[in-house]
Amino acid sequence: MIEIARQLGSRAAEVALDFVVPNQCPTCNAFVHGTGLCAICWQGARFIVPPFCARCGLPFDYDPGAEAWCGNCLAQTPPFEHARAAMTYDEISRGIILAYKHGDRLDLTPIIATWVCAAGKELLADADAVIPVPMHPRRLFQRRYNQAAVLAQAVGRLSNVDVMVDVLRRTRSTPSQGGLGRKAREKNLRGAIVSTAAMQSMLVGRRLLLIDDVLTTGATVAACSRALLKAGALRVDVLTLARVI
Repeated sequence: MIEIARQLGSRAAEVALDFVVPNQCPTCNAFVHGTGLCAICWQGARFIVPPFCARCGLPFDYDPGAEAWCGNCLAQTPPFEHARAAMTYDEISRGIILAYKHGDRLDLTPIIATWVCAAGKELLADADAVIPVPMHPRRLFQRRYNQAAVLAQAVGRLSNVDVMVDVLRRTRSTPSQGGLGRKAREKNLRGAIVSTAAMQSMLVGRRLLLIDDVLTTGATVAACSRALLKAGALRVDVLTLARVI
């Protein structure tokens, strides 16, 4: 009874705080009670569901079969085994990511992690550890947190999968990837992501799941995947909040 009363008191405090300092929808800034999207933005959110590419998760307009690959994967097989994302990258998911990444909206972590876990349920069930895409120390100092690491920790807690944060590191601060195509991104990242020497023995023979906020061309997660496979990982999968279509 004491525990129930404590939980009810905590919930009452949360509700009261919502009315005193209401949260804002990360997309349109409308005031919301609780954390997440307002009703209008929720209706416009585009979550990714089958059919999609069996390899990279790119949505299909029609169902070509459960094991079908998209044209990009057929032309160049990615180094990761599977990639999945919760949402398409559009106006709504962009607002969420920008608020989460640059707007200190870490209060969005629980709901984002729930969406990501739902999208990657099968990958999480088969993963030995969750690993965030790394951020260069200089950028980490400027931003104060790595959103991929925060999300990875939350995903690990929800799915009961180990989280390994310091496995990958960036050897140099690469220019922004924004506006770059696939080839330019690959060139930008060449040799920039490596596995941490002290952690390599923990990667051998393991099935690893990379976590990031958005998958654009796949160049970043491909570079991370190659570094992990080179260190001896058995397999690498990818899970993100959103992906560019």
